[in-house]
Amino acid sequence: MDIKEIIKQKFPILIEPSLLVEMERYCTTKTLKAGNNFIEIGDDVVAMPLLIEGVIKVVREDSAGNEILLYYLNGGDTCASTLSCCMEQARSEVRATVIEKVTAIMVPIRCMEDWMKKYKGWRSFIMQSYRLRFEELLNTVDSIAFKKMDERLVDYLIQLSEERNTNTLLGTHQEIADDLHTSREVISRLLKQLEKLGKIRLSRNKIELIGL
Repeated sequence: MDIKEIIKQKFPILIEPSLLVEMERYCTTKTLKAGNNFIEIGDDVVAMPLLIEGVIKVVREDSAGNEILLYYLNGGDTCASTLSCCMEQARSEVRATVIEKVTAIMVPIRCMEDWMKKYKGWRSFIMQSYRLRFEELLNTVDSIAFKKMDERLVDYLIQLSEERNTNTLLGTHQEIADDLHTSREVISRLLKQLEKLGKIRLSRNKIELIGL
């Protein structure tokens, strides 16, 4: 795998020749299948991922083990939470679970601070990543604070469809309930209402978006 060529395609802001040389020298690649955790809460963060392909779900967990969805990551993204831990040499405060097979370029923690000083493209990429993830977190907070559950569910289904680039979503009602921090019964009832309105089509562990 030619890391320099992949970076040029997926992360065009990182085009400085010297930076590309260093990334090829120090970075590695990592691949994980769906269902695996890319990083677990409490893990030491030793590298920052730059996603080449796949989908990762990033969640927080409370003391009772309840999860809340923070955001999804796709090819061309990085995780701001992991980035923050790298910069502070702290342990992970999130769980990142692979939804679709992921391949990522892993940037060692020892390189990041040096590159912030040396390369404008790297600094710009880090700041843009922080901003995008922060905007997504604000959207999550706004959704919880100001929207009813039926509105949140529709937004969630549309976002998931866009993230996975498909109108057919696979998964259980319980998984959706976990992401939206509610009960399976509430999600099942709201999905049935959407089906009656002709917005979706339900089958076993599958939701087809037809009118959202």
